[in-house]
Amino acid sequence: MTEKELLIKVKQKNQKAFTLLVEQHKSLVFNTAIGFLHNKVNAEDVTQEVFIKTWTSIESFRGESKISTWLYRLTVNMSINYLKKNTNKNNIISIDKKNNENSAMLDIEDKNQNNSDKLLTNKEHSKALKYAIDSLSQRQRTSFILNKYENLSYKDIAEVMEISISSVESLLHRAKKNLQKKLLNYYKKTASF
Repeated sequence: MTEKELLIKVKQKNQKAFTLLVEQHKSLVFNTAIGFLHNKVNAEDVTQEVFIKTWTSIESFRGESKISTWLYRLTVNMSINYLKKNTNKNNIISIDKKNNENSAMLDIEDKNQNNSDKLLTNKEHSKALKYAIDSLSQRQRTSFILNKYENLSYKDIAEVMEISISSVESLLHRAKKNLQKKLLNYYKKTASF
């Protein structure tokens, strides 16, 4: 069944066609959501909400883009909205502050570092990267996640974000520069412990 045929059936509220649509695109939606939310349960919630929204508003999809582009757009918007609704402003911590508060965690390494110490260090580095990504502007973060987590081309990102390809290039360039600065500061501080 082609995408066009599938969409016609989904618009006619055919349950089997909708189930097929969900099966074809659920990993795309979940992976995009987890790129924003960094939490499996929250990403699953957003994924479910995206498909509920898809079912209830499929008539508004005009077919001018691929269904995957529309789903990316829905997922990005719903993930951002989820963060706005569920993130307590007081819980947003900068990498620098997080680094100072957890310096004891990073100071665990000794001369004969064992595997559990390496795992802890890797976990801290992963957290630092997530904080750095989260600190990007919304547009930089969106373009970065779609490019690096979802491997979308600049053209596809431009379609999802409804901007030009040159704007995508600029956003990605600035996102990489900002991440470089933030992570360089983080690694300088952790190296001094």
